[in-house]
Amino acid sequence: MRIPGLGLAGGVAVRLREWVMGSRENSDTATMVLYDRTLLWLTFGLAIIGFVMVTSASMPVGQRLSEDPFFFAKRDAFYLLLALGMSLITLRIPMEIWQRYSNMMLLASVLMLLIVLVVGSSVNGASRWIALGPLRIQPAELSKLSLFCYLASYLVRKVEEVRNNFWGFCKPMGVMVVLAVLLLAQPDLGTVVVLFVTTLAMLFLAGAKLWQFLAIIGSGIFAVILLIIAEPYRMRRVTSFWDPWEDPFGSGYQLTQSLMAFGRGEFWGQGLGNSVQKLEYLPEAHTDFIFSIIGEELGYIGVVLALLMVFFVAFRAMSIGRRALEIDQRFSGFLACSIGVWFSFQALVNVGAAAGMLPTKGLTLPLISYGGSSLIIMSTAIVLLLRIDYETRLSKAQAFTRGAR
Repeated sequence: MRIPGLGLAGGVAVRLREWVMGSRENSDTATMVLYDRTLLWLTFGLAIIGFVMVTSASMPVGQRLSEDPFFFAKRDAFYLLLALGMSLITLRIPMEIWQRYSNMMLLASVLMLLIVLVVGSSVNGASRWIALGPLRIQPAELSKLSLFCYLASYLVRKVEEVRNNFWGFCKPMGVMVVLAVLLLAQPDLGTVVVLFVTTLAMLFLAGAKLWQFLAIIGSGIFAVILLIIAEPYRMRRVTSFWDPWEDPFGSGYQLTQSLMAFGRGEFWGQGLGNSVQKLEYLPEAHTDFIFSIIGEELGYIGVVLALLMVFFVAFRAMSIGRRALEIDQRFSGFLACSIGVWFSFQALVNVGAAAGMLPTKGLTLPLISYGGSSLIIMSTAIVLLLRIDYETRLSKAQAFTRGAR
């Protein structure tokens, strides 16, 4: 489309914007690309940032553990390729299939959570992984996607019961509690918090009554307080989060090192690869605290860029969900919204823990932190968003074609 007076540079800018956004118009007809290019490019951008930062942050620990500074970078590249291959397959599966087999997915997740308690490998006192040769599977990550698929399917069938009956509200919460008990046995309180918040958000979107939320939220806060008091290590995390400098070489060590990383980064950062905290001063620099290394090496600019990209991924997810609900694709709509809440809340907890605003929870930064299970499940969730958006746009295009006839 040529706009008078726009000029060559302006025309190129318009075409570039049209190509990135995935739609363009001309005088004859409107051409629609049947997938969300913005979401796709944001996902690729986060994955690239993640690979670069994992490579940078993991070199010292890789050298110590295997005498190969690129040990974790190679594994991360393998997981990225595996996630890409699985995404190409997942993209071809209609949402109807996910809805039909959501109950079986949930059952498989429960069985895997039981198995990991028996034969799971332990890291830092937590049994969260099932070892399959060189691969390690974390069932907790699969349980998130499985629960949200099940809840979306449940809300399609029982949305009126959820709105008008307290028992209809309690059923999905009961399923979440079963998963929470199995996860707390590992233990993994962070995943439980993500499941709880996202489940409440889905029920809120479905139209449940406010007093039900107040009752459940109150019970949830009370339960979390009891869980924190019951375990000394959780209590230490909370108290060290309040004042990490009170014990900078003990319970507050990880947080003080993280804050030092942000302080060294200042506005422009120390430069890619120039972090000091990654030299094994900051534990888990390539996993839970990779955001601190981003702050140290890329500075305020890198932090803002990463947060904006995460925000826009979550925003696109909620927009896709809203459009699906508008044309009565309720399973797709509820699932897309749950993915948006899940993605944004998990990122919030990770960033909050790294910046000292929240207690440490051991949650990864989506698509950025090192972790094969997290990367594969998160990429699968993004592909589901692309599939939902594709089916929504296709449905609208077909309706437009029938109306034109």
